[in-house]
Amino acid sequence: MTVVGVPKEVKSDEYRVAMLPVGVEELTHRGHRVLIQTGAGQGSGIPDEAYRAHGAEIVTDAEAVFAQSDLIVKVKEPQPSEWPLMRRGQTVFTYYHFAASEHLTRGVLETGSTAVAYETLRGRKGDLPLLTPMSEVAGRMSIQEGAKYLERPQEGRGILLGGVPGVLPAQIAILGGGVVGKNAAQIAAGFQADVSILDISVDRLRYLEDIMPANVNTLFCDRHTVREQLQQADLVIGAVLIEGARAPRLISRADLSLMKAGAVIVDVCIDQGGIAETSRPTTHSDPTYIVDGVVHYCVANMPGAVGRTSTCALCNVTLPYVIRIADEGLSQAAASDPGIEHAVNIHAGQITNQAVASTFNLAWQPFSAIAAS
Repeated sequence: MTVVGVPKEVKSDEYRVAMLPVGVEELTHRGHRVLIQTGAGQGSGIPDEAYRAHGAEIVTDAEAVFAQSDLIVKVKEPQPSEWPLMRRGQTVFTYYHFAASEHLTRGVLETGSTAVAYETLRGRKGDLPLLTPMSEVAGRMSIQEGAKYLERPQEGRGILLGGVPGVLPAQIAILGGGVVGKNAAQIAAGFQADVSILDISVDRLRYLEDIMPANVNTLFCDRHTVREQLQQADLVIGAVLIEGARAPRLISRADLSLMKAGAVIVDVCIDQGGIAETSRPTTHSDPTYIVDGVVHYCVANMPGAVGRTSTCALCNVTLPYVIRIADEGLSQAAASDPGIEHAVNIHAGQITNQAVASTFNLAWQPFSAIAAS
């Protein structure tokens, strides 16, 4: 039997929860205990009673959840207030994005716990199945938020994305053609904006060219093209992902001088450090700031604002892995599935993900080597 704990998220303006009632039912039917902290599902509209009805034990505080659980399932990276609750021998399964924060990396290392990261778990086809749904949400939200902050009362340029007859639509540059960029482009195209999507993969650009409507143009991403797009764009979306590593800095402080006053940057890459030199994490309660006349939106947990949608989308993909780790134990699950092993970023005080270690010039060992010793 594995004791699975779901604490209430404590990150600012985070409304998601890491498990649905159906997840509780699936786990308890397999003989596991599930502890849910009081109010954990409130932000997603799920009352404690819905969990209790399917076999969960409702626990009043996070201290009790962490103290009793073998496997902690969360949404966002453990906050400093949670680090003292984590311990050696305990697995914490959540989004970490270690490459964006050396402070977080060292903090989790010191706990001795095992960090299994949603964002680096690989699927059978080499995809990132636990990152994909939140990237879809964030990509679609990026246009929604960008439209809001282009409005003049929000200190934007006062631009309507789709324009009107006789007036040009907004120009949108999307840097990155992956899941975030694709979803952003689809929503922007629906608003009838003039959209350019940039990527370094010509094969990806060919694919996007095939599926996108006529108001979306594909461009190869190099420094000259990025600068040209910054000059023209009303809204820039940062949508580049390098798995496990820090996002590349494609926009320098000097580049902001090329942009129009009141233009908006929505930096979806902020979880991985941000695509702009001037990007820094913000919150839903204080989402924007202005540098050199350019509005920056850099909320680090964008999908948290739409908790109902995001919780369902996330739990749909995480639950099979939670069940597998609970049933088999992490070592066995990782031994039988290299994708799960790749999700183990830290174990017993050692980094097990090469990209994270390289970011901070720290040593690393594969999880399999440590687990076998």
